[in-house]
Amino acid sequence: MAIAVHAPTLASETIAHIGAFELRNTMVMAWLAMALLIGVGLLLSRTKYKEIPGRFQAFMEMLIEGLFDFFDSIVQDPKATRRFFPLVATILIFITIANWMGILPGVNSITIEGMHDGHLMNIPIFRSMNADVNMTLAIAIISVVATQAFGIAALGMMPYAGKFFVAPWRDPVGCFVGILELVAEFAKMISFTFRLFGNIFAGEVLLVVIFALMPYVAPLPFLGLEIFVGFIQGLVFCLLTLVFLKMAVTTHGGHEERADAGGHAAHAA
Repeated sequence: MAIAVHAPTLASETIAHIGAFELRNTMVMAWLAMALLIGVGLLLSRTKYKEIPGRFQAFMEMLIEGLFDFFDSIVQDPKATRRFFPLVATILIFITIANWMGILPGVNSITIEGMHDGHLMNIPIFRSMNADVNMTLAIAIISVVATQAFGIAALGMMPYAGKFFVAPWRDPVGCFVGILELVAEFAKMISFTFRLFGNIFAGEVLLVVIFALMPYVAPLPFLGLEIFVGFIQGLVFCLLTLVFLKMAVTTHGGHEERADAGGHAAHAA
């Protein structure tokens, strides 16, 4: 029976079974990315955070401090930035590393024989994590749910719900705007999911085509482009999450800021 060589498919492929559990190639890449980040964390912990850091500790401190200052320039509130930083920085680093790992030698080229959609074909053992819409959807759900959690924690359940649910007999326009904002929360999830998935999948298809047509020198510029795109996609995802977090913990119309200003004025009087 002939084995088909196929372009990247929209769905990830199953490369093995662990009992009834299907092990997919994009899942393997996600685990490798997590293992890499955990390994870096363990190496950093072994430095014991010395007052006079070595090169590795100094590099990591420079990276984390640079990210914090960059995020704080957007949030404009160091206290809020410290709350958001673990989530947003993790999203940026995890997505970027996973995207870059997707262009390593062997990804999409080391294959095994297997069945996919009823056909025997060469299935790649390693495939870019974010070329699977299930992974991008999972990260999008984490981002959107975390946004709601931060908003409720900062404003309280009822004031936060008041952003979306307004009595129509009291404020018809506010009721309509609230419904739109509620719909927008679900739209964020769809936008996050397919923006990241679409860009990474398109890059995967582009590299397969270029390598098939001109396998040696021609792919090099496109590999550089994919490195750039991989970082930009992680940056866009994390910055949108950061902006939505900032909006979630702020009341409509700047009431929070006016209340603070009023309190300071009364204190000064």
